[in-house]
Amino acid sequence: IIYILHLQRFTRRPYAGRLTISSYRDKNLKLLKHLHSSGIQGPGSPQCFSVRTDSGTVLASTECCVIEYDPRTGQVVTEVPLTAEGYLPEDGSGLVVGIQDLPDQESACVATSSGDVILYNFNTHQLECVGSVDSGLTSMNWSPDQELVILTTGQDSIIMMTKDFDPITEVQIHQDHFGEGKFITVGWGKKETQFHGSEGKQAQMSPHFHWPISSLFPVAWDDRKPRVTWRGDGQLFAVSAICPMSGARKVRVWNRECVLQATSEAVNGLEQALCWKPSGSLIASTQRHLNKHSVVFMEKNGLLHGDFTLPLAKDQAKVKDLLWNSDSTVLAVWLEDLNLLLPSVQLWSVGNYHWYLKQSMSFGRGPQAAPACVSWDPERPLRLHLLTSGWTSHTYDWCLTTDRSQGDDPHDNANVAVIDGDKVLVTAFRQCVVPPPMCAFELKLPAPVNLVTFCSEPGRTNDLAALTADGRVFIYFQGGGSQEATNLVVFLQTNILNGFCKVNVRLSRKRIITQAHSEPLALRLVLWLKDQTFLCVCSDEKPGHSELNHLTETASLCSTRVCVEGHVTSMCRSRQSNLVALQLEEGQIRRVLWDSPELAVIHWLDSRGSSVNFPQPCVHTALCSISGEEHLLGLTKRSRLYLGDTELASNVSSFVVYDDFLLLTTHSHTCRCLRLSTLSIKGLVAALSSDGGQNDETVRRVERGSRIVTVVPHDTRLILQMPRGNLETISHRALVLAQLRKWLDGLRFKEAFECMRKLRINLNLIYDHNPKLFLENVEVFLQQVNSINHINLFLTELKEDDTTQTMYPCTSKPASHSGPGVSGKKVDIVCNALRTTMEILDAQKYCLCILTAHVKKTVPELEIALQKVHDLRVNPPSSAGVSAEEALKYLVFLVNVNELYEHSLGTYDFDLVLMVAEKSQKDPKEYLPFLNMLKALETNYQRYTIDKYLKRYKKALHHLSKCGEEHFTEVLNLVRDQRLFSEALDLYPSDSSQYKLLSVAYAEHLVEQSQPEQAGLLLWRCGELPRALQAFVGGASWRYALSVATQIPVPPDQLALLARDLADKLIEQRRHTEASVLLEQYGKDCEEAISTLITGAAWDEALRLVYLYNRQDIIETNLKPALLEGNLQAQSQKALFSRHQVRLAVVRELKEKARLEMLDEDGPDCGDAELYSEASSALTGSRLGSRYSHSNSRISSRSSKNRRKAEGKKLSLKEGSPFEDVALLHALSQIIQISDKMRGHLLEALVLFHYDAQAGALQREYSELLQLMETSVPLIWHEGLQQGHTPVSGGPNSTANSITASFQQQRGSSAPQQGLRPSYLGIAHYHIITHPTNDVQKYCPY
Repeated sequence: IIYILHLQRFTRRPYAGRLTISSYRDKNLKLLKHLHSSGIQGPGSPQCFSVRTDSGTVLASTECCVIEYDPRTGQVVTEVPLTAEGYLPEDGSGLVVGIQDLPDQESACVATSSGDVILYNFNTHQLECVGSVDSGLTSMNWSPDQELVILTTGQDSIIMMTKDFDPITEVQIHQDHFGEGKFITVGWGKKETQFHGSEGKQAQMSPHFHWPISSLFPVAWDDRKPRVTWRGDGQLFAVSAICPMSGARKVRVWNRECVLQATSEAVNGLEQALCWKPSGSLIASTQRHLNKHSVVFMEKNGLLHGDFTLPLAKDQAKVKDLLWNSDSTVLAVWLEDLNLLLPSVQLWSVGNYHWYLKQSMSFGRGPQAAPACVSWDPERPLRLHLLTSGWTSHTYDWCLTTDRSQGDDPHDNANVAVIDGDKVLVTAFRQCVVPPPMCAFELKLPAPVNLVTFCSEPGRTNDLAALTADGRVFIYFQGGGSQEATNLVVFLQTNILNGFCKVNVRLSRKRIITQAHSEPLALRLVLWLKDQTFLCVCSDEKPGHSELNHLTETASLCSTRVCVEGHVTSMCRSRQSNLVALQLEEGQIRRVLWDSPELAVIHWLDSRGSSVNFPQPCVHTALCSISGEEHLLGLTKRSRLYLGDTELASNVSSFVVYDDFLLLTTHSHTCRCLRLSTLSIKGLVAALSSDGGQNDETVRRVERGSRIVTVVPHDTRLILQMPRGNLETISHRALVLAQLRKWLDGLRFKEAFECMRKLRINLNLIYDHNPKLFLENVEVFLQQVNSINHINLFLTELKEDDTTQTMYPCTSKPASHSGPGVSGKKVDIVCNALRTTMEILDAQKYCLCILTAHVKKTVPELEIALQKVHDLRVNPPSSAGVSAEEALKYLVFLVNVNELYEHSLGTYDFDLVLMVAEKSQKDPKEYLPFLNMLKALETNYQRYTIDKYLKRYKKALHHLSKCGEEHFTEVLNLVRDQRLFSEALDLYPSDSSQYKLLSVAYAEHLVEQSQPEQAGLLLWRCGELPRALQAFVGGASWRYALSVATQIPVPPDQLALLARDLADKLIEQRRHTEASVLLEQYGKDCEEAISTLITGAAWDEALRLVYLYNRQDIIETNLKPALLEGNLQAQSQKALFSRHQVRLAVVRELKEKARLEMLDEDGPDCGDAELYSEASSALTGSRLGSRYSHSNSRISSRSSKNRRKAEGKKLSLKEGSPFEDVALLHALSQIIQISDKMRGHLLEALVLFHYDAQAGALQREYSELLQLMETSVPLIWHEGLQQGHTPVSGGPNSTANSITASFQQQRGSSAPQQGLRPSYLGIAHYHIITHPTNDVQKYCPY
């Protein structure tokens, strides 16, 4: 049975899932502005009204006319009589059932109870009856888009018409069927199976069962008229009417085509009020129970869905109407007390499925003070229009605000107060974090609360004042720590004395200030300045003015008043000073001189004396200090944050000023925390416009829709509220780091350490924040932390990086804080400082920490740590100390046991080795024979064997050198294998035979390493002259070779042959000038020397030898032909340069196209996309160079000759080769280098031998070539190639791996290499191209 009941309930009452939860769950309504006009002269009594959004005026209808008045001035704009043309009777019995402003038609539509529908045109001031219903009309309601109008007639019918008053349909309100949305049942959950309460199941099954008649009849004050309400999107409307069969009200839902959709279930005590929530989720009405009065909600299918109870006794008041504001956040309940005849309006909001009474407005008992019409503004969601029967107009503008305590001291509890009727829910976020409606404690007051404020005096920011609906201010002081303070609800026991009420309660003291104003919400802003001083804002009698009251609590209430031109909408006080700022409705800013002898309000001036105002009115304001000057911050409804007249950001959802920080949330789902003392106004704008870097401590990502609730002072916690209503506590990095820096500067290491552990802040900051201060107070750090585990944690987290520069940069860090305390590596400095201090304080207590300090150093001192463990084993400490077993176990935890075993073996202490080996997983059968073998060896040879086993070859060589000459062969082999030649030479005297053998071995090694000159010098030094000569000849070191040959000595004929061989080697290396010296001085062949100089283009030296040896014949046979050939070669460089440049552009385009194709195939998330540049050859791994790159693995195993040949192919200019772009770059750089070398002396030689035409042509070619180079170099070696990738150095010594690696280096690599990227600016050092004809004219008069 239970199962069936459950299914039936699920079938008939499906959860709509559209209950709108307001995003203002912990906010209160703050009255910004109250317009009060009592001088409206209107005939008759107001019956209904409508707000004109285009002009801001209000249309009100009476029993004889329609008037239009301006609520801002109270002046009547237009009066349209309806009795002149007979629309209303002249005896005053007429009734207007509806009036609606139609902006599109520039008209107003009026419906009368007699059945006339009248259209009044604002331009022509003409009345037109567009229709009439004989049975009369009971209501008129336009759709939200004003395309349709619904009329209910006296015959209980609905007439639907278009905006042009063309009838669409007419249907009866009372229908026999449920509607198109009738529930479908599958036979489960019949009435017979339901629970029927005290009546019993049999009564429900009886065919004559009916609900009690008395409960179905409407209440006595029900006017029995139908009520119509539209959904916000205009697709549905609901009608509440009294059913003629049952006598109770039913709600029916119709669609836009006037087709019935659903009929509500029978609801006992359902009243006349009806209003559809604009968001479309729920229909609100009221229900009278036997013991309570409730506001109930229905879904569009007619089923009830939630309710809340009005704070009224049984039959205490009647609900005249319910009104939702335009954004569905506030529900207005229009009440009238039946006993006191005291009308009131209550404003309710919902949060976390709890309804809060936020504002309560009570009007006078006289009939003229009672509201006649109440309506929300259609465009401004929190503006309420109200018109009384005595023609008094009220316009209220609210905003939503969070009432929080404003203290910066550690005694402030970060209180947040939420108004809930006659209770104030207070949560101290320093102690607990609970979302409303839960709270830490609640304050019970005798009347509904409209306003809450906290004291702004430093040290008393937990004190609270509440303004009630009856105009009294209740003051709550923080209690003195009574033991009975567990009772969280405070009740009043008052004794009125001289206008104040002294209250004796367990939790706090209260005082009551009686307000002189009688109208509702006359006192709208209250600022508690200090113990006995309040600043209040009231409405002034002058239109457009406000009254500022300075209240002082003395023996009698003392008040100083000043009139302020304009409506004061916000008021705030600076936390650092006594400055109070006001904001007027248009954004004007004023300064209040409240501590002067006379209360005064002056303009807000900046440091230059200019007036400062907000560009737009702001709903939230706060004072802050920037660069020593006070500024007013303001946030508008459109999320624009202003600092005076400067716009800081345009996407701010909430903000708060705490201490030296500005914290704000943005619509981009970030929480920003900016330190105001380090920023100027321009810097603040720049910081808010940037997204922040990776380690930017001012930015934190938060959940979408997060809002700031409060900040816990002198803590790291920031309370945010999510759109769902839940609260989250975050520790913003900027707040955390600021608090940590304060603690570290104050030597409060324990608080800082615990906070860093909890919030996972890198512990290196303890040292990096101020190295000098830390090193001076290491003992204080150890005493405060006072935990072996925590000290070890600090040591193990040490790194060389400076966290204040990398992870946690701080712009406000003093210069004295930066840099290490002493020179050296940071980790070693900290470890040594801590270890030294711990050894002084208590070496036994800090034994494990001392071991950690040894192990953590950049070069771990494992041997020292092991030795300390060994000492503990030899000399056991007292019972309170750490045993050797525990210390060794801890070392094994820190260091890999195998590594520890090797280091213990390196101490040559076999007892220690055995102790470590026992802790490892080694088999004793493995290490015991090895240790026994070592013990049997001679000491030096034993240590040599251990060091060689541990691969400590330098130490092994040192010990082996002490074992005698019989082991010198092993020394020589060890030196050769490990290349320890320099170390070995230091161990033997320079005149010993061992030294000579080691030198020869070293020379052989140098020859193998292609360093023959160094090898020759070493052999020459030890007396091996023939081998030295061979080494010098191999390295083309001709001067050393000839010196050694002379010292040997070598016969003259052999010396001449040696000179010719060396000259051939130099010619191969293009060292023609040096080769000519050998041929001339040692080979005695002047002709060959001259020919070599001509080949090397050394024209001036060749001429010297020609005339020295009187061989002018060589000029005609060799020199002049070589000059002409060189001229032709030089002139061909321009064409070659242009051809290579054009080809390079084509190759780059092909490579870029291939790269993009590859990226398209690999997908957009290819991680290596940035590694490829326009000139990159890293594509060899793709299809372009796969064949060539695979061949590289085979090349690496070939001989050196073949390897050089293969490397030379990489610079091949063959079209289509994988490295063609690299080869072209190398060829272009070679052209520039050749041009630099050839142009100077060649031009002079041509002029000398009267080749003037050739010289002039060469000069012009060089000029054009230089211009081409200067314009082409930025294109060839473009900026992206220089910055994005290190250029590839061409040449035969480059390998495929080196070329690829050079292209894969990070951005910002070193400058281009000399081999590829020429410094074309260096060409300008030559003075040939400056004026192309000047140099020729030096030698040629023409």
